[in-house]
Amino acid sequence: MSRLARTVAATALATVLTLVAGCDGSGSDTASGANGTAAEKEKVTYLTSFGNFGRDAYAWVAKDKGFFEEAGFDVEIKPGQGTGGVIPAVASGRAQFGPIDLTGGLLQMGSGRTKDFVAVAAIQQRTMAAIATTEGKGIAVPKDLEGKRLADTPGSVVRSLFPTYARMAGVDAGEVTWVNGDAQTLMGTLASGSVDGIGQFVVGKPTIEAVTGKKAVLLPYGDVMPDLYGNVLITSTKIAEQKPEMVKRFAAALLKGLEYSLAHSEEAAEILGRNVDATNPAAAAAELDLMAAYVAPGGSGSTIGTLDAGRVAKSIAILREADALPQNVTPEQIIDFDLAPKA
Repeated sequence: MSRLARTVAATALATVLTLVAGCDGSGSDTASGANGTAAEKEKVTYLTSFGNFGRDAYAWVAKDKGFFEEAGFDVEIKPGQGTGGVIPAVASGRAQFGPIDLTGGLLQMGSGRTKDFVAVAAIQQRTMAAIATTEGKGIAVPKDLEGKRLADTPGSVVRSLFPTYARMAGVDAGEVTWVNGDAQTLMGTLASGSVDGIGQFVVGKPTIEAVTGKKAVLLPYGDVMPDLYGNVLITSTKIAEQKPEMVKRFAAALLKGLEYSLAHSEEAAEILGRNVDATNPAAAAAELDLMAAYVAPGGSGSTIGTLDAGRVAKSIAILREADALPQNVTPEQIIDFDLAPKA
């Protein structure tokens, strides 16, 4: 993305500063010291969505630039292992916050696997889930996936949503073989040739090309299911109920880091590199540049982090029609709209 494009993205996202100022309530837990002069900083464990790629650099930026500290937090950032790993960690209290793919959360909640979490802000307004491969694998359209071998982490949104994607894309899911992989090694698995494709976010394209040395080919789920949200920030139901103002302060600080990262992608990549040794700064910056369009795309409003009940209801309807939700879920069950940013 050019400097001009990054400037445009920054302008489109600028209203988040007004939002975060308005989010800070006057509840008792606010007194824990957003200005750093009252009480000791509240310790928080935050899980990234999937390893430590550029797409998750905004959490490191929020910590490095002092946004978390200003909000009264001492944050430990740990690498997540996708939606299937972040949800149980947050629901059980092993971590207090983390991003998951909203559709993956709906699938888990609708299957009855877990329910003790709630979304409090959107990270991406559209799903970034995709099947990723490289040229020469014979995959150009969804139908080409039949007879192929794909890898992803168990419980990832790409893998969990694949049967629904396959049905809507006209693919026989039974003709596709899935094998287990790890968040940090998936791209290396693709590069080795042991699989034909991997579950990945569309912003992973630059990193895939850097690791494999080949041109990446992506099949975005959003091409088939355009109403689906991407990642959302979650916390446990217990924390949301007992510490609503603390949740608002944390979400506001994280979104401030997200806004800064998209406006200063190269600096954000450098910050990530100082904290994660395996970082490829150029690929990380490119991931952030690609992600900007998913955070505040046209038609979604100019305020990042917002969640719309009507759109969530459409997502639920899509999953219900595909027989992917054994149990019905309402938007209010998975999202606390009182805590989410307002448009």
